[in-house]
Order: sequence, then structure tokens, then C-alpha cells
Amino acid sequence: MQRHDLLIVGAGPVGLALALFLKDAGLDIILADTRARNAATEDPRILALAHGTRLTLEQLGVWQGLPATPIKTIHISQQGSFGRAMLHAADYDIPALGHVMPAGALAGALRRKVDEAGIRVLDETKVSHLAPGADDVIASLKGRHAGTLSVQLAACAEGGMNAGDDEMVEHDYHQHALISQVAVSGGHRNTAFERFTSAGPAALLPCAQGFAVVHVVAADAADSLLELDDHTYLSRLQAIFGHRVSLTAVTDRLRYPLVLRYRKTPVGQRTVWLGNAAQTMHPVAGQGFNLALRDVRAFADLLVERGGDPGNAALLGAYGSTRGLDRLGTIRFTDSLVRLFSNDIAPLRHARGAGLFALDLCPPLRHFVAKRMMFGARAWP
Repeated sequence: MQRHDLLIVGAGPVGLALALFLKDAGLDIILADTRARNAATEDPRILALAHGTRLTLEQLGVWQGLPATPIKTIHISQQGSFGRAMLHAADYDIPALGHVMPAGALAGALRRKVDEAGIRVLDETKVSHLAPGADDVIASLKGRHAGTLSVQLAACAEGGMNAGDDEMVEHDYHQHALISQVAVSGGHRNTAFERFTSAGPAALLPCAQGFAVVHVVAADAADSLLELDDHTYLSRLQAIFGHRVSLTAVTDRLRYPLVLRYRKTPVGQRTVWLGNAAQTMHPVAGQGFNLALRDVRAFADLLVERGGDPGNAALLGAYGSTRGLDRLGTIRFTDSLVRLFSNDIAPLRHARGAGLFALDLCPPLRHFVAKRMMFGARAWP
């Protein structure tokens, strides 16, 4: 039986980042991923990375050379009602509030760094079973590298790893996200648009020369919208965003269902869950990967600080406690936005407009929201 200190299940950006944070910690680390070697680098999804995430990626040595498009302004509004708010990077003396890039590009940069560090990745290998015990975790592997591992800690960074129904909280939003790329006349001016509609939020994220689109709709409307020809669908998007932009073409249209799924606690016996294995959130406000990377960094810092057995119950308990505020706060923040804005109830519509108006006119409130989005709960005492 092979023996290691740490098994990371999942070699996507979250698992790879954890391996890099711990590469000099004196641990024997191994990763396992069900996909082929280059699968993660071909991920077509677009990531919205907060300013705090950029600082973390710089620390890992992977930021330079990434195809990142800066967001210097965020325009927030709701369709069919007054009120809007603007966030500007210049107000915080930073070059950008965030950046947008293909998930595959980030995964590729992280994988190259992991390979350079000599950390072994078992591609095309499924972790079929984890059996935590008092002193170790026995992991059963299937696929290209079939066999059994004994590790002190299993870090699950793969969305399909479940701990049982009693550990999971799930809510189906009955919404689908339609994602695409659009060209724009006059350029994007490094401005992101978050537009709330009664069906769900729609976002334009500056990406390369155009915008990446995240268009949330009711689940029963997704099929008919996908069946529209590109010209007709583009007209639908233009109607949502109005005169703010002039969209000229749409490509790469895909969809995926939206659910809220999170673990009551991200730790168990000699096991920690990170990224989508710990929580899958609605894409509104683009907080998913940013929260995941904050979790990874906090866990790695704690492990390095305490040293010794990485699966120690006291260490895992401390991590679960210290990350509760940011983790549950971000989950509730995104869930509340969806519930508050995804309806057309008149009193709420007027209240939302007044809230956006107040956000724009009240610098302390605006700064709180901006810093919360950039850095999570650690931005404030």
C-alpha cells in the first residue's frame, strides 16, 4: 500500500492551488483526478476573480502571463426600475476591482507550477472510496492508477465527493445560467454590468475584446432561448442591457442548472472539503472561486503554522471554526441576492431601486460592499 501525508482529490484550480501553497511544507503530497491530463485546461467557463484573488495568485507565482481582463468599473442596476450603483477601482487606489479570464487558462498555469514542483498527479484516476480512521484515511483508486493509498489527510476538491445527505444543504433555484461570448461596438471600457431582472440576474463581464455573458433564466425558459438563432437571442440580451452597450454578435452559447449546495461543516474525520466539494453557489456577484481560494489559503496557512499531523482533529476543527464567518456569510449573501431580486413584486422592486440609489450615494456602504466582494469577511474586523 502506498503511503502519503496528503491526498488531494481533484486537480482543478482549487486542488492545484492547495498543492502549491503546501509545496514547501515538508509534506508528501499526491493528487488524483478523474480527467485526462489536459482536461482542466480546456474548461470553457469564465472566472471573475476578485482583487484579493489576484494577490493570492501572485503569491503562488502564476499570475504573470495569464490572459486576464481587468474590471475597473462595476455598474449595478435592475431592469424596469430606477436606481443604480457604480463601483470604481480608482476609489480604492487599486488598478482593478477584479479580473476576468478563462478557467482553463488558470488551470493550465497552476498545473505547470505543480509539475515544476515535482508534485505527482494521478490523471484518469477516480477515488472510488474514502475510509477515514483514527490514524489515517484509506483511499481506493480506480482507473489508470488503480490501487489503495494510506494518507493522514484527504482534501476533497472535486464537486462529486459527497459525505451523505445529513451533511448537505441543498436548494434548487429552478434557474439555468446561459453563458456565451458577445462582441461589442466601441469596446467594453473595462466595465462589468450586473443587471437584475425578474427572471434572474444577467452579467456582462469584460473578457478579451468583448464580454462574457452570464444570463440567468427560469429553468423552463432555457430550452426555448437556446433554440433561438444567434441574431434573435442577441436582441434579447440587448433588450436587457438597453442603451448602456451595443452588442453586435454572440457565440459559444452553453447552459448549466443552478443550485445551492453546501456542507454544514467543511471538515470531518481526517477529511476537509474545499471548492465545489464544500459549497456550490449561485453565480450572482461571482463569488464561488474567490471564496474557494480564500478557504484554500486559510487552510494551508493554518497547516503550515501548526505543522505535524495534517489530519489532526484540533487543526481541522480550528479551520472549520475560523472559516465559518466568511464561508456562511458569502453563501447567505449570494442566496439573499437571488431571492431578493429574482421576482417582480412591486413593493420589493421599489425597495430594491431605493437600495441601489442609497448604495450609490452612501460611500461607507458602497465601500463595505466593494471590500467584501474583493476580500471576503477578512476585509473588516
